[in-house]
Amino acid sequence: MADVIAEIKKNLKEGKLVMGASETLKGLRTGEFSKIYLAANCPEELREDIKHHASFTDVEIIETDIPNDELGDICKKPFSIAVMGMTKQRQGQ
Repeated sequence: MADVIAEIKKNLKEGKLVMGASETLKGLRTGEFSKIYLAANCPEELREDIKHHASFTDVEIIETDIPNDELGDICKKPFSIAVMGMTKQRQGQ
């Protein structure tokens, strides 16, 4: 779990994370992400939607042991985060 937290913090600092269900689903449909992080208590319907859309792409799904309120704390946000997407690296980066 420490590896996942370190990876989230690193990607957050680099501006590669998109937070929230609607933004993540939109980015998943457009092929924007390389990874999706799910909170341990992510709502089941959202979890199934994410997995369904990810099945059409090569996006890696990371199901964390971290609850959504703790993900919010890790990302220094005043709200819970059930799902986050990590954007793909662009050419030249």
